[in-house]
Amino acid sequence: MGEETECCRTTGPGYETPLKAMSGPKEALLYVTCVYTGREKPDFLATVDVDPNSPTYSKVIHRLSMPYVGDELHHSGWNACSSCHGDPSADRRFLILPSLVSGRVYVIDTQKNPKAPSLHKVVQPEDIVKNTGLAYPHTSHCLASGDIMISCLGDKDGNAKGNGFLLLDSEFNVKGRWEKPGHSPMFGYDFWYQPRHKTMISSSWGAPVAFTKGFDLQHVTDGLYGRHLYVYSWPDGELKQTLDLGDTGLIPLETRFLHDPSKDTGYVGCALTSNMVRFFKTKDGSWSHEVAISVKPLKVQNWILPEMPGLITDFLISLDDRFLYFANWLHGDVRQYNIEDPKNPVLVGQVWVGGLIQKGSPVVAMTEDGKTWQSDVPEIQGHRLRGGPQMIQLSLDGKRLYVTNSLFSSWDRQFYPELVEKGSHMLQIDVNTEEGGLKTNPNFFVDFGAEPDGPSLAHEMRYPGGDCTSDIWT
Repeated sequence: MGEETECCRTTGPGYETPLKAMSGPKEALLYVTCVYTGREKPDFLATVDVDPNSPTYSKVIHRLSMPYVGDELHHSGWNACSSCHGDPSADRRFLILPSLVSGRVYVIDTQKNPKAPSLHKVVQPEDIVKNTGLAYPHTSHCLASGDIMISCLGDKDGNAKGNGFLLLDSEFNVKGRWEKPGHSPMFGYDFWYQPRHKTMISSSWGAPVAFTKGFDLQHVTDGLYGRHLYVYSWPDGELKQTLDLGDTGLIPLETRFLHDPSKDTGYVGCALTSNMVRFFKTKDGSWSHEVAISVKPLKVQNWILPEMPGLITDFLISLDDRFLYFANWLHGDVRQYNIEDPKNPVLVGQVWVGGLIQKGSPVVAMTEDGKTWQSDVPEIQGHRLRGGPQMIQLSLDGKRLYVTNSLFSSWDRQFYPELVEKGSHMLQIDVNTEEGGLKTNPNFFVDFGAEPDGPSLAHEMRYPGGDCTSDIWT
């Protein structure tokens, strides 16, 4: 077992290898970050029952409200994961919730009562700014040292030039910046480290002063959005190389190495150009990149532009490094690729679960010969699916893919006003792990539009025992 009881633990949290993690226990709970659409109420962490044998299956069974308003809970991470597997004193107990807008970092205790987590500590933005100058915290990863590392996307005024990486110690006190002085990237967003190759790679969304107001294409032209990957020495924090992805790599977001810690390749999803870019180490020890998957923009009618990008947002890789999954937030489909040959991914599964071009929408897509079409999106338990697929989370065994549909509240409001009005939802997609294939599960639907205090927007999901998007092996 990956998580042993306190009295008999001989190893740390997580699993010795990614393949051993695939034999871990089946998930029973999911923690989901949620934002109320009006911002007059505090965000909350929902506990969702995902045990099909439970009487509360597919229901929110607990809500932990934050003590402040206006946080914008977004991503999340653990205080310890498989990177600490060799340390019996480490414990996967606390869920880290960075607040993208307010700059607070919440620490949630999930051990006392896993079904009803409690607030353990709040790291205030004033403390972070005073000691590091950082604001707009985003991605959180635990380190083998016990520290917590969080990417921050700007300074307190929303300027990208103030971004960098925050370090919290094991007691969640502000320790400082991770990167060496003068080695901050131009933009910040996600990051992933691969210790055996002594490398960390980070990506670049844009300046908070721009993206917090919604998306403006002119801001791309004005240089307020990124198109680079930043290659750091690990764990030293020295910026070694900057990879310019060019016009094929605009707004690179989620970043993942293959889970096998010996591998020197990974991918980044580039949202605006809707390309999956593979990065890899070359023979001379430097890093390079190439487009591995392209989602062609659709010619459309009745939309703000004549062409619509897929807008790849979240993606992940199965723990055996066989499959890659990603979501096209605007088009509305989730895709599964076989990546056993990382250079040549093969599409093996696709399912439509929302999007702007679904039947019943005023927006229609056009083929090359001028014919119009719209996607067939199934209703789930009588519910028409709103918005588009955004965050995804995969079960350890790779057989169940969970999907939420909020990107960021100001972008939700701009592209999917119905999502803000009626709230988002969470789906489960059944995965064929032998040959490939995706199919929505008709028995699972969590409606965050039916929350007691009004519609809410659901974002990232975490399992209490660890997951494919947080654990890093050393």
